[in-house]
Amino acid sequence: MKSKLVLFFTIIVCFLLQSTVLHSVSIGSITPNLLLILCSSMGLMRGRKSGMWTGFFCGLLTDLFFGSILGFYALIYMYVGFISGYTYRIYYDNDLKVPILLTAAMDFFYNLAVYGFQFLLRGRMNLFTYLYRIIIPEIVYTVFLTVIVYRIFYYINHHFMTPVRKESESIWVLK
Repeated sequence: MKSKLVLFFTIIVCFLLQSTVLHSVSIGSITPNLLLILCSSMGLMRGRKSGMWTGFFCGLLTDLFFGSILGFYALIYMYVGFISGYTYRIYYDNDLKVPILLTAAMDFFYNLAVYGFQFLLRGRMNLFTYLYRIIIPEIVYTVFLTVIVYRIFYYINHHFMTPVRKESESIWVLK
């Protein structure tokens, strides 16, 4: 219960920072995606289920306040958290290279999904313009923010949340 409460407040604080402070530091109308960093970080540190639920609630908040279709961003963020959760059993979460690469890949996936469903289906076929004017600068800006913010999420996960037992660990094995 303590982990869920801490995660809920972390989602709220990240959403408030995303919608207020980060818009004031945008460069050329490109803002870093703090909620995506949170979803991929929780997927990496806590697994698929936690990453999926974090992504769903981050996306639901984005849909309620900024979206035109309810559930669009919730679905995309949920997939981001779920796919990031596959790295939970493979990589250690204390190294900074894995979250950087994971966030860059998930931001690329996120932006391609937004392009595909919001622009391509309306007949706007200029993918390369969208790629070099929006996707690549946002990936660079989000990765730069990941270097700063991931350590905070790592500290919150290891000091305020209960540890998640990996599937390979058993309660019957003595240490």
